[in-house]
Formats: sequence, structure tokens, C-alpha cells
Amino acid sequence: MGEEKVKEEAMQIIGMFQVLPRLVVFDLDYTLWPFYCECRSKREMPSMYPHAKGILHALKDKGIDVAVASRSPTPDIANTFLQKLSIDSIFVAKEIFSSWTHKTDHFQRIHSRTAVAL
Repeated sequence: MGEEKVKEEAMQIIGMFQVLPRLVVFDLDYTLWPFYCECRSKREMPSMYPHAKGILHALKDKGIDVAVASRSPTPDIANTFLQKLSIDSIFVAKEIFSSWTHKTDHFQRIHSRTAVAL
């Protein structure tokens, strides 16, 4: 299924709800793409899951902010991949850093940037 078709379908599903979230937060590894960043090189061209980009664009078009919370030990690779995939500008906040706090720090930083209660 093409990106536009996925986006169209996602927008229809989102449109069925009267109340929408203000923010949706995604992980990266094995959520948007099928690999761990630390196992890849910045020189590679990454690939996303087939439906991921269409869903991200549908959320954005419906006025729902999108952020990233990733505990990647290689934020430089993750950010490079977001740029190569032309999706880095979609996110209102990108918290990508290694942590042992189960993303508590990530979500607190996203809250500080967006003022959306998490």
C-alpha cells in the first residue's frame, strides 16, 4: 500500500473520533523502522515500516503533534536517519539519548517543550 493511501486510510480512522490527542509520541527502533540504530551506520540509507510515514503525515495533517522518545545509545545515527527519511521536521520534540529511566526523562523533556501533560 502506498504512502498516500495509508495516509488517507489513517485520516479516515482518526476522523471517526470526536476527541483526539494533542500529542503522539513514537519510539524509533522497531516502531518506525525494523532495526536498532546502534547496529547500523550513518552511511546507510534506512527504511521505515511500510505504513509508518503515511501514519505520521496523517497525524500531522489532523493537527496532532508528533514527538520521538528513544533510548538509543547512538542519537547521531538516529537523527541522521530521520533526516535521510525526510521526516525530522514532522516532530515537535525529539528526545533521543541513552537512559536507564524507562524514558521518564524523555517524557519530562517532551512535556517541557510542548506543555502537553503526559
